[in-house]
Amino acid sequence: MIPVGRISGVYGVRGWVRVYSYTRPRDNILRYNPWYIQRGGSWEEWPLAEGGQHGKGVIARLESCDDRDQARALMGCEIGIRRTQLPAAAPGEYYWSDLQGMKVVTLEGESLGTVDHLFETGANDVLVVKGERERLIPFVLNQVVVAVDLEAGEIRVDWDKDF
Repeated sequence: MIPVGRISGVYGVRGWVRVYSYTRPRDNILRYNPWYIQRGGSWEEWPLAEGGQHGKGVIARLESCDDRDQARALMGCEIGIRRTQLPAAAPGEYYWSDLQGMKVVTLEGESLGTVDHLFETGANDVLVVKGERERLIPFVLNQVVVAVDLEAGEIRVDWDKDF
């Protein structure tokens, strides 16, 4: 499952929920159906009945969620989708979920560790690489990130191992 948001609250009395979306733009989360809700350590399929942007946020109603109590029971739950629900990435573009867990090596072939997660800074995304120590490496294609080999599970970077 790929996390795309979480249920952050309830909206009204008819089963609507407030959604904190990880997608850009925020309302892109409404393009995916069904949603998978993580409860009790497992993912449950929940078809999306309707939804929309509300102010700066997103609200949605899931099928079989008809009242405020049912919606409240979903608060704090992670929303996921299957990888197959995502459109293919354009050449030179990557989903963060595809990069997580990949090995990171320098141009000299020295291992820096694996990608734990990424975050955005506004200027560029940043790889958080964990190995013998944690490194923050800017994800700047053709400058710092020289090659991404999804099949081999490896990212080659122009980065000094001592930095």
